[in-house]
Amino acid sequence: MKFRIYSVFAVLAAICAASCATPKKVLYLQDMQQGSQIDLENKYEAAISPNDELRIIISCEDKELSEPFNLGYGAGGGSTNNYGSNGRYLGYLVDVYGNIQMPILGEIHVAGMTRLQLQNEITRRLKAGSYIEDPYVMVRFNNYKIFFLGPDGGRAITIPEERCTFLEALSLAGDLSNYTRRDKIAVLREVDGKMTMRYLDPRNSKVFNDPYYMLQQNDIIITQSVKSKYYKEEFSFWASWISLLCSITSVVTLVTVLTR
Repeated sequence: MKFRIYSVFAVLAAICAASCATPKKVLYLQDMQQGSQIDLENKYEAAISPNDELRIIISCEDKELSEPFNLGYGAGGGSTNNYGSNGRYLGYLVDVYGNIQMPILGEIHVAGMTRLQLQNEITRRLKAGSYIEDPYVMVRFNNYKIFFLGPDGGRAITIPEERCTFLEALSLAGDLSNYTRRDKIAVLREVDGKMTMRYLDPRNSKVFNDPYYMLQQNDIIITQSVKSKYYKEEFSFWASWISLLCSITSVVTLVTVLTR
């Protein structure tokens, strides 16, 4: 009987030890104090890449002049709906070569440009071709997403603006559990046709000046669990079997005593 009690207590103690998560392991930005100021070295603007979908709207005082340059303008000269069947605005898909095809203006190489740079380029072409004297051009990303993968599953996070930091993405993903390794959160990014990976640690303020802190569209964040989670699951599994074995042993002992 004593062996059974000691076994149960030993297993419970091991589970409690394995499940502990100290503040040092999970708290964000531990080295920052009230009033701390950190100069940000990386000021990032999203650059257009192949497979991006761009929302481009051109307008001016004379609506008839701007309509032919917008998606949804019919071949017969009439304006049609600019939205697809799912209610989503029709966008320009950047091809694998980094180009888009615009009505009248033709092919434009957009890869590597920021949103503002493309706005300026379209404005320049409209004026140079004497199409519109004073155009207003708006460019937005239609499919700015960050992908999040972890032990509990994956999800795509739609970014409402074209700027998303590493910490913002973690928040949008629902934060991290106490069983997630903070020292080894990977960010995967395609750079010049090669997939690169970098580990970030949100517990230290140095993360602010990491070149991967400012995320780009289609970045992938990958997390992994600390070993204690697996230890806890393993202990829970064996604890249930030990408890069952002890119960069977007690029953057998009782039956033996009663049948003597």
